[in-house]
Amino acid sequence: VQLQAFGGGLVQAGSSLRLSCTTASGRSLSIYRMAWFRQVPGKEREFIAAISTNPLDTVYADTVKGRFIISRDEASNTGYLQMNNLKPEDTAVYYCAAAIWYVDPKIPRAYDYWGQGTQVTVSS
Repeated sequence: VQLQAFGGGLVQAGSSLRLSCTTASGRSLSIYRMAWFRQVPGKEREFIAAISTNPLDTVYADTVKGRFIISRDEASNTGYLQMNNLKPEDTAVYYCAAAIWYVDPKIPRAYDYWGQGTQVTVSS
């Protein structure tokens, strides 16, 4: 499964962005659990949020809880990360990931497939 992430950009603090993740081939994502991670240079990839095949089953990192919303839309075969009230510390490359199954959704090695990353820059 080749994932594509897009929707990043340069915004001011307090703004919102919505990231999207879909497949290059159009292959259905319905059987995959999906997640978003982010990474800044010199640091490990950081878990942001995950969503199961049940769209009501979500988990968030404490750093984004209450500001970010992960969702998925089967009709468009797309996963989303709605980011609200962005802060300069949210600046990073954001990656979407997919897995058939995971025990712990917060660790990168749980995921089989990754998108190419999209840059989010938040200015103060």
